[in-house]
Amino acid sequence: MTLDDTYQLGYVLKTHGLRGHVAAHFDVDDPAAYLRLKTVYMALPGAPAKLVEHQVEKVQAQSGARVLLKLRGIDRIEEAEPLRGSQLYLPLAELPELEDDQFYFHDVIGFTVVDSTLGQLGTVENFYELPQQDMLAMRYQGQEVLIPVVDELVTHANQEKKEIYVNLPDGLLDVYLKPTTRQQDEANEA
Repeated sequence: MTLDDTYQLGYVLKTHGLRGHVAAHFDVDDPAAYLRLKTVYMALPGAPAKLVEHQVEKVQAQSGARVLLKLRGIDRIEEAEPLRGSQLYLPLAELPELEDDQFYFHDVIGFTVVDSTLGQLGTVENFYELPQQDMLAMRYQGQEVLIPVVDELVTHANQEKKEIYVNLPDGLLDVYLKPTTRQQDEANEA
């Protein structure tokens, strides 16, 4: 199993108790959907590209997105301590099915961005998961343009056409394309 075959479930926060339990954060919409988890892949902090498979004995929900995990073979705090900060992954094949108009970010990388007014704009290059909100990164006229991922702006994706549809607010593209006052001053000085 490689990182390209997986999606990030969450990460280990700290040890919990003396019997090898760890507290983890599940970075998913519904942590309760993962309470029957049987296997998890872990990337240790010192080896982020190497995934190690662990059998899960128990998942216990805590508050919010926090859970307690008991992994088979990890029975003492000394064995659990090196897992602190590890990233948790699951195979892409285990992603829950989405409704027709929804999509996973990794599924639409490379899709053409189509605006309801302007037509085809550019290509989806990346998504940034920021604390305030997620942002779609598109390449447009040689510039990276960020589009907030909210229902009003990013409406849906068409998997067959490999297109993602947006309703950009007036002026959004201008923010990225028009030179700033500083850039204009530098050009005038040259």
